[in-house]
Amino acid sequence: MRIHIGTDHAGLEFSRHIQDHLTAKGHEVVDHGPESYDPVDDYPSFCINAAHAVVQDQQAGVEALGVVFGGSGNGEQISANKVKGVRAALAWNEATAKLAREHNDANVISIGARQHTIEEATALIDWFIEEPFSFEERHVRRIAQMAEYETTGTISDRVVDA
Repeated sequence: MRIHIGTDHAGLEFSRHIQDHLTAKGHEVVDHGPESYDPVDDYPSFCINAAHAVVQDQQAGVEALGVVFGGSGNGEQISANKVKGVRAALAWNEATAKLAREHNDANVISIGARQHTIEEATALIDWFIEEPFSFEERHVRRIAQMAEYETTGTISDRVVDA
């Protein structure tokens, strides 16, 4: 599987460790930055680039997921979710990492590098990558509704106060 990674200075050391870990597990890792430590860098472009690459790969039939890091993971998740077709989930324990994939078919995981040890973050990513989407009808329906709203600003047969 191809894994796209984006971070900021707060997640740089985690990113290097995770890249080595994922490569050792046989994944192709693409790093979207940063390349060096800068305590005032801006994470949105790194995370958006990683998320965009995930969507491009998936549309091309390439099995791909994304991992974004930052101090809390919140801004990174928000940035990734600005990309059409991305479902980025903030994960902080085994259940949230697995359910993001199983119920929401999330294609990007966001992790707070200052909230977890490297070992914890590595486990979150492994759980996320290894958990398949359930394809249960209710989950497929809900994801379709989100995609419809993302594209049209409405959800058929539903009231959306927009």
